[in-house]
Amino acid sequence: MPGIYLHIPFCKQACHYCDFHFSTSMGLKEQVLQAMQRELDLQQNYLNGEIINTIYFGGGTPSILSVGELNGLLEAIYAKHTVNPNAEITLEANPDDLTPEKLQALRQTRINRLSIGVQSFHDPHLQFMNRPHTAAEAVHCIKLAQELGFDNISLDLIYGIPAEDAALWEEDLAKAFALNVQHLSCYALTIEPNTVFGSRVRKGKFSPADEERVARQFELLMSQAAQHGFLHYEISNFCQPGFESKHNSSYWKQVPYLGLGPSAHSFNGVSRQFNIAHNPKYVQALEAGQLPCTVEELSVEDRVNEYVMTTLRTSWGCDTAYIQEKWGIDLVALHTAYLQKMEAQGLLRHEGSVLVLTEAGKLLADEIALDLFLLQEEEA
Repeated sequence: MPGIYLHIPFCKQACHYCDFHFSTSMGLKEQVLQAMQRELDLQQNYLNGEIINTIYFGGGTPSILSVGELNGLLEAIYAKHTVNPNAEITLEANPDDLTPEKLQALRQTRINRLSIGVQSFHDPHLQFMNRPHTAAEAVHCIKLAQELGFDNISLDLIYGIPAEDAALWEEDLAKAFALNVQHLSCYALTIEPNTVFGSRVRKGKFSPADEERVARQFELLMSQAAQHGFLHYEISNFCQPGFESKHNSSYWKQVPYLGLGPSAHSFNGVSRQFNIAHNPKYVQALEAGQLPCTVEELSVEDRVNEYVMTTLRTSWGCDTAYIQEKWGIDLVALHTAYLQKMEAQGLLRHEGSVLVLTEAGKLLADEIALDLFLLQEEEA
């Protein structure tokens, strides 16, 4: 069953690593939210009337919205779509937004999953990244959310921070597991060109952490997660059994979804749509009754490559029999020698027709996926 993603393009301040679309000006907030409802109307048939299984508020910082604004968007979705009574409804949130009053109000909404952007439990790291909260605020809001009955909580953490004491990442993990949350999303710090960090690196003000350090921290993450009974179900995602992110898992399984808001993407199985990443132009287009998106028709090559890239990052792996059945492509025959080499090196294993990365292979997930990509001439 498909999902709906809502991109809320507003933040209190810019994190130094972030290259997602957002604005720190709230001047157009009301107009953007109204435009999102217009987009929902215009896209009502995009998912062919299928039951909605997941709703995800991302951004930006969705928790910057009032509970009334969040409810307004949810009510609009429920008015236009049939939603699974047990739908997973996620709100990405910053700790500083999750005050006791806000959490109590959220508890009365349909939102049943919180994804909290902690990033680090070390205040100097939070300051380095220009995060708007402290470590103490993060711990406090998590415990309060649990006390109020939220029982599906995910934390975002970042590793690979330059010049850090190696023990600090281990301490971050220990604090996260001690909080007994259900899910962790952990990402290596990536220096994107159009960010504050990108500018600082170009100016020589600091250097990214070396690849060896980042790899060791990823290995520690995998080891600690396993010791605490967490399943490593996607390269960056870990959960207690039964608490996989249904919404994100749908992305990795190529389930259709509708994206609403500036810069949001949509996918219907054969094409992708990309909304304009510009708040005023987004509002202007929808006020004129136009969809502010670009459509990309996906070739067989595109669809096979996306399937390989996303599934190879997951614990359920890349099913070559499915590729053969759906697209008529024999991936194993095309890459026999390479697959044998990867298996001999202990980076990949076959489970029937399914290709699954080993722990060592997960360090090279993107590289291995790219090597398996279908070339244009291989479609014929």
